[in-house]
Amino acid sequence: MTAPLPQQRLAETLAGEHAAIYAYGALGVRLPAAQAAVARRAEAAHRDRRDALLLRLDSDGGNPPAARPAYALPFAVADAAAARRLAVHVEERTAGLWRAALGVTEGPARQLALTGLTESALWAARWRRYSGQAPSTVVFPGRPAG
Repeated sequence: MTAPLPQQRLAETLAGEHAAIYAYGALGVRLPAAQAAVARRAEAAHRDRRDALLLRLDSDGGNPPAARPAYALPFAVADAAAARRLAVHVEERTAGLWRAALGVTEGPARQLALTGLTESALWAARWRRYSGQAPSTVVFPGRPAG
């Protein structure tokens, strides 16, 4: 098995950012007003990272994956508690993708991956806190469970 190329990891991360944007659209409507505003800011952060990835992949001659029209959510989002759980799930998943990209990139792409990992970890901590989860932080953000 060959090691993934930086462009492959960045493309996988871009696909994850597309999915995160979709998920925030689904979960934001289930949250109270103050948390819905936070969800809009988180979605905007994912859009910014998506755009940065598109620019990076395009400048490197890559073939960025397009967003799908819809994504399957991992569970039903019928209330605010489920919406917060989904937000945590989204941020943990994107943190994992950014962490994987961090291991194979260098230079500006590595800085982008580090920023993505850091921001996803911070958003995940915020959503854990809103959900009443303790601790709200994890030791190694983006690390696979187990």
